[in-house]
Amino acid sequence: MSKQRIEDIVSELSGPVIDSIGLELVDVEYVKEGATWFLRIYIDKPEGITHDDCKAISERLGELLDKKDPITQSYVLEVSSPGIERPLKKPADFVRFRGHMVCATTFAPVDGQKEFVGLLEGLEGGNILISIDNRQVTLPRESVAKVRLEAGF
Repeated sequence: MSKQRIEDIVSELSGPVIDSIGLELVDVEYVKEGATWFLRIYIDKPEGITHDDCKAISERLGELLDKKDPITQSYVLEVSSPGIERPLKKPADFVRFRGHMVCATTFAPVDGQKEFVGLLEGLEGGNILISIDNRQVTLPRESVAKVRLEAGF
């Protein structure tokens, strides 16, 4: 089974479990590092994630994944916060984080560059809108590899 398919299946299985205790599923990653496969579940809530939140989700998802068994090989389950530079993936993320600094990277250069750091203005008609130095940059969503919040230190 493909890595993407596993991520999709785990997202579908874990979403209701995570929603049921008032948390948000941010992302699912299934990656191989060395000889070990890792299934990483990123969760969040407005006031931030605690160790107890991660533990509760890990226990519930561990049981569910053992029962449904969508992954044939052995793996390590990790549940954590997406961190201060969380990825923006869902349309709702682009609404929620409007006005925040973001970093967007594209698959191929757009106007000669592949990285755009600026103020998120939103998502409109399939385009990500970012304000950089008082000018609006429009990036077609299908050309964007990833968008994440930018830590402002």
